[in-house]
Amino acid sequence: MPGTRKLGRTSEHRNAMLRGMVTYVLENGSMETTLSRAKEVRCLVDKMITLGKKNTLSSRRAALAFITKEDVVKKLFDQIAPAYATRNGGYTQIYKLGPRRGDAAEMALIKLVATDAE
Repeated sequence: MPGTRKLGRTSEHRNAMLRGMVTYVLENGSMETTLSRAKEVRCLVDKMITLGKKNTLSSRRAALAFITKEDVVKKLFDQIAPAYATRNGGYTQIYKLGPRRGDAAEMALIKLVATDAE
């Protein structure tokens, strides 16, 4: 269930961090982070891509309200969402990378699934 992990932060800090991470994943295609953060980001990235597939004015405004960069929203609606037009969910994959050296936190790589259009 998305949104149940507190990640050791206040609500405002957690929401700002997740918005930044979703923007980064949509902009670059992948990101290395901790496993628990990756699981939270996965739900939100999938939700943004689903909004992009609707391609209505209200869905564009909802994406603009969450994603922090306008050019990433444009990329989402023009490139990313049409590439997943025939896919019903599961737009991201999480790969476990092992423990981080400093604090042994479980690290993971979250990336967008390759499509046939690429």
